[in-house]
Parts: sequence; C-alpha cells; structure tokens
Amino acid sequence: MRVSSSSGSTENCSSAAKPLDLDNPRQDFLRGSVGGLFLHWGERTAPAHTSCTGWENDVTSGGWSPAYWVNEALKLHTQYLVLATFHSRLGYARPWPSKIPGSCSTERDFVGELITAAKAKGLKVILYMTDDPQWHNEGGHEWLDSAAYSSYKGKTVDLTTRDGFGQFSYDNFFEVMDRYPDLGGFWIDNDNAYWESHDLYAQIQRKRPSYTLSNNNEDTPIMDMISNEQKTGMSPSYDYPQATYTAQPRLTEADFKLPSSGAWWYDGSNPAVDKMLTLGRLITNAGSSVKALMAETAQVNGKFPSSQAAFNNFADSYLDPIWESLQGTEGGGYMYGGLKPGFWNDGAHGVTTVGKSDPNRQYVHVLTPPSTSTLRIRDNGYRVASVTNLRTGAAISWSQSGGVLTLNGLGNWDPYDTVFKVTTAGRQGILSGVGVSASASAGGHGASAAGDGDYLTYWDSNKTLPVNLTFDLGNSKKVQYIGLNQREDSVAYARSDTEQSARIRGYKVFLSNDGTNWGSAAETGELPSRRGIQGIDLTAANARYVRLEIDTTWAASSDSARYKRLRIDEAWIGTAYATGASS
Repeated sequence: MRVSSSSGSTENCSSAAKPLDLDNPRQDFLRGSVGGLFLHWGERTAPAHTSCTGWENDVTSGGWSPAYWVNEALKLHTQYLVLATFHSRLGYARPWPSKIPGSCSTERDFVGELITAAKAKGLKVILYMTDDPQWHNEGGHEWLDSAAYSSYKGKTVDLTTRDGFGQFSYDNFFEVMDRYPDLGGFWIDNDNAYWESHDLYAQIQRKRPSYTLSNNNEDTPIMDMISNEQKTGMSPSYDYPQATYTAQPRLTEADFKLPSSGAWWYDGSNPAVDKMLTLGRLITNAGSSVKALMAETAQVNGKFPSSQAAFNNFADSYLDPIWESLQGTEGGGYMYGGLKPGFWNDGAHGVTTVGKSDPNRQYVHVLTPPSTSTLRIRDNGYRVASVTNLRTGAAISWSQSGGVLTLNGLGNWDPYDTVFKVTTAGRQGILSGVGVSASASAGGHGASAAGDGDYLTYWDSNKTLPVNLTFDLGNSKKVQYIGLNQREDSVAYARSDTEQSARIRGYKVFLSNDGTNWGSAAETGELPSRRGIQGIDLTAANARYVRLEIDTTWAASSDSARYKRLRIDEAWIGTAYATGASS
C-alpha cells in the first residue's frame, strides 16, 4: 500500500520484499558514509526563471562554483552530494548539455564539474531523477516540450502523461550513464511504469555496475537503499529512526530539511536552522546505522542563505572533536552489538555507537541529559573497562551491576550532544548453544532463526497471538534475564492508523525443569514500543527451559499489515549480569 505524505510523496507501508542485493561492492561508499548533502536547485529557484538560457547565464554570472558545494558538504562532514535539478517542482532542468530535447538543458556541464570537484575531495555525486510530470505547467509556464521530444523520437509522445514522461526520463538515464562513468548513482523519486516495463534498474546495474540506486519512501528490492523523507511526529522530535521501517543491514537513509520550515528549495526566505533538531537527527541516524541526507536550499548562484551557511560553519568545528564516534561506527544496540540506546533514566535520551573495526570501542551520545547527575544504561552484557568524556578526555566515575552501567557525578552537559567513550572487554554471562522452538512460525522463518546469531534470518510468529518462544538450555542453569532484538521493520510509534509498531507489548515468562510443568509465571509485564535491545529481568533461578509467552503486540487492528505481527532477529538467555572489567 502507498499513502501520500504531507509533501505529496508516497511511501510503501506494506511488508517490504526481500532485497535482491544486501552486500555488493558498489554499496561500500554508502555503507562507509555518515550522510550526504541534498541540493534542490533549478529554474524555479527564486527568483524563478522561465528562460533556460537566462537561468544558466544568471547562475554563471553569479559566480557558481562546484568547489563551494563540495566545501560546504565537507563542513557538514558528509561523504556524498545528491543534486536535484531534474525535479518536477523546479522546472525539470537538466544541468548538463543534453542531446535530448524536451526540457531545459544547459550548455555548461554543471554535473560534470561537480563530479570532478567532488572526486578530488573523496566525495561522490548522486543524481536525482523524477518520475513525475504532474507539475509540468506549474506557475502558468509549460516546462516540458512534447513537440520537440516527439520530433526527436519520430513519433507522438505526450510528456505530460506518465507514460510519455517515462520514455523521456528513460532516455535521460542512458545519456547520463554514457556521459558520467564517475557518477555515484541515481536517487529516484518513486517508480514509473515505463521504467519498470523496460527493466531500467537492471539495465543500469549492467551498464554501470558501480552506480547505486536509491528510492524515496519505497523499499524497491532491486535498489540499494531506501530513503525516508522528512519524518515527524516522534518524541523526542530529533529521534528520526523511530519513523523508519526497514531492518538492517538494508541500506537506509533519512532525508530532511536543515531549515525545518519553508520549501526544499530556495524560495527567497532565510529561515533559521534548529541546531538541536538538526544535530539530533544526524546523531540518532548514525546511532541506527541510517544515513543522514541533509537538504539545504542553494540560491541561483549556488550559495546558501546566511542561516544555513552559518550552521555549516558551526557544524564544521562542532563535529570534529566527536567525529570518531560517528565515522567508522555502527548504531549500538542492534545487530552490531553495543550498549542499549534510546530512553534512559530521569528523562535522558540518546543513542550509542560501536566501532566497526573494534566492537569494544563504544560511545554513548546523550542528546537529552537526565534531570540528575547520574546516567544509567543497560549494558547488554558488555564488561566495561573505562569511561571518559570524548571531548575533554576526562575520566568519568562509573559502576556496573545488575545489567546496568551507571555514570556518576555528571554535569556541564553539552547543549547538543555529550559523548562518553566507553571501552569494554567483551561480553559476559550470555549463554550459547541454546535450542529455540515456538508454538507458531511462518514458513521459512522458524524459531531456530531467533537463536542462530544471524541477523539475516528471523523468527516470524505468523501473526499468532498468544505465541510462545521456548528456550532449551540443555540442562538446568541459572537464568537471570532474556535479551531481545526484535526486527526493526516497523515504526516505533503510532504514526497513523495504518503505520504502527509490530513489537512485543504484554508478556509472561515461565521456567521449567522438564519442559512440561511450568507452574505460575516467573515474570509478567509490558515492554515499551522502542527500538534496539530490550531486556526482561528475572529473579535469578535455575531451570532447563525458559518460555517467553507474548500475549499482545503494539499495532492496532487498523494496521492490517502489522496487527499481531511479531518478528525477532535474535533472543538469548543471560545467566548472569556482566561485571566491570576492572573489578
């Protein structure tokens, strides 16, 4: 099902099909990226131009330089740029010398210059392509020239129809591929039936195997990445990943405006950039291994309005001291391990990150500080060796017990992101070799997948509630807690009646020594609808069998795709809480 967003885009809210390619060398630069700079810039950039030549002349005479955009992207610590000029709301201009008539095409090769400048600094350029002709006469001007394109093709083609525009844009894909072997790929704003019927995406991958393909708000299996446009409504407002619905390791991107008000393109205004909202989005996305595509509104000459330029200068110096906690890391508390992210004690909120090359190098990002001088974080079984303030290097007083890392005597919080570097010494107390069975499973997603250590597999309850997941420990052992990573393929809050969280709500835990006699529940409770690792603590007892009974999940019946749906990537039994490595 596709539903319209407030911006007029669509998103696929049904169960995502399995991606065709989760691990391809062409994806390496995106997987190694923290984010990108999104540039909406074209003929309708204020002041709008109806003359293609007039617009190009004003761009050049105004001093446009590709180096400016590249340098601004570097200030934001991004690794790629997405150029949206062939955009339905910006006049469908093509900023390269095209041989295909049908819309504005420049004599100057702005795309080629930008690719060259970006490559010199180690960045990639991705080109935005639209499927949408509906704004062909916006503002009372006809932006598409069907007669010229029809003459070029030798047949009548109406560019104002989806099929006709599909043919025109299809030809442009191939022209771009012929011209720019060093382009990073295409960022596609939804699909066109003509493209699909002509196998466009597979042809792109054959012709330019280094190109990546991204789609906006729709998880198209053949593409490399899904982007999620301007999501709002979560609490806190900066915690963008609460609105994403695609499980890792699928490449996922969040695209959002830096000036949180106004259009995606320059409309003559100069709205402020909310530093907390913007930095919070950047950091929470990094804390979920989601790429942050940050949109700024370039003027005709390419320069950014003063508020955005000032933010870029601020970000340049602000991010440097904490960059090791973002670059070369993955989100913590998910498939890559790490401390628990999200909602902590006394109103605190933030995320964690973990080093790709060293999982014992972890970071805690406190975006909303606690109301007290103490921070408590579930340790996820990691033995903590040391904690320091990343910016100052100062040692932090800490203790570890009961599955919790406690930081004491805290104060002087950074106004945006206080970062603690946590060095760990592996995990402790997590039982291996546990058999897992279930009272119900969907085909191909049996219970064993919840205990195989592989996040490419998962258990699916086949929309059965109540449902049991039973752990066989082999013989009687101490049981202290259950750890859970539910599949992150739904939003974490009720975004709408039809977009809700498919996570555990009400549960019971039973213990048994023979797998037959269970007695009364050892624990009864309710899990919050939250992303990342969840723990169910028990009064320590010895048992061979542990049964987790899930009675309810969070999605309401109005969300037919997720109602009663439950998927668990990994579940494990903790026999003891981790102790500090220095203890």
